[in-house]
Amino acid sequence: MNAPSSRPGPLRLGTGPESRPWRARPPLLDQEEPVLQVQSVLYNTDPEGVERSLASLERAAELAILPDGRRVRVLVRYGDCSPLRVFEDDRVAEIVERHSSALDISYTWFGENLGSARGHNTLAAGSRADFFMTLNPDVVVSPRTITLLLEPFLRTGVGMTEAKQLPVEHPKDYDRSTGETSWAATACAVFPRELFEDIGGFDADTFFMYCDDVDFSWNVRRHGMRVVYQPAATVFHDKRLGSGASWEPTSAEQYYSAEAALLLFHKWSRTDLAERAIGDFDNAPGEHYRAAAEEFRRRRREERLPQQIDSDHEVGVFVEGFYAPHRFAL
Repeated sequence: MNAPSSRPGPLRLGTGPESRPWRARPPLLDQEEPVLQVQSVLYNTDPEGVERSLASLERAAELAILPDGRRVRVLVRYGDCSPLRVFEDDRVAEIVERHSSALDISYTWFGENLGSARGHNTLAAGSRADFFMTLNPDVVVSPRTITLLLEPFLRTGVGMTEAKQLPVEHPKDYDRSTGETSWAATACAVFPRELFEDIGGFDADTFFMYCDDVDFSWNVRRHGMRVVYQPAATVFHDKRLGSGASWEPTSAEQYYSAEAALLLFHKWSRTDLAERAIGDFDNAPGEHYRAAAEEFRRRRREERLPQQIDSDHEVGVFVEGFYAPHRFAL
């Protein structure tokens, strides 16, 4: 179910007091040997799918050379939220050895389901990498993905980049000349560690799964930085389609996307949209939407809703039931 529609004004960047320290900064890709930390959060993930993704990352790392000849060092960090480990120690040792020429790999079993936002925050904690790349563990990257996602950081004002997903491309609109867009999906996205830390990482107290990337992207823009879509950086994101060739979300995807939408509306000062969505969800045929509405009400009673920001609606984009204008319908 989509969020209720509301047409925003024109997209404006660099708003809010947080934007000033970052807006005037020179290009962020100025390290002699940039270090990129690729992060994936696992949950009952198919081990073969992870290894397919890793094989593609190895080739992308081998080709990760910037236009000026600088080579990028690539770390890969897996955080496993599964109740039982996806990989035992002997398999991890074998994987690390097999890819050691191009990748520095580590695997951590959390022993609990931290969710996407907290899982990524945990993997990022204490890292000294220059850039983070969030990657769904079932995503296979094309050979030039790393280079293409880092190249925009050679320009002033870029704070986040996103790859194009296939076979189901995200329909949100972007500027054809600059790539600028409202938000980036963290199925495959890159951003500087220092900016990530200044923002405070993903809002794991609010978002368990879904909309943490929308919220983070909008905070990148609040810091005066651009979110850039790179369609040349193509990745394959495993999606299962129904008999009508349409994406059929699971019950968990339905619940958490509905819950996240309500929390995003509230946090970004659109209480009107939250109330409208609650009414829609209460009358929806699926029990998952009703459960999400009840969870939002419970958080409100317990005063556990996030602090509201962007009261002037200068950053958050809510249009036609989505978080950005769309180029086509899925």
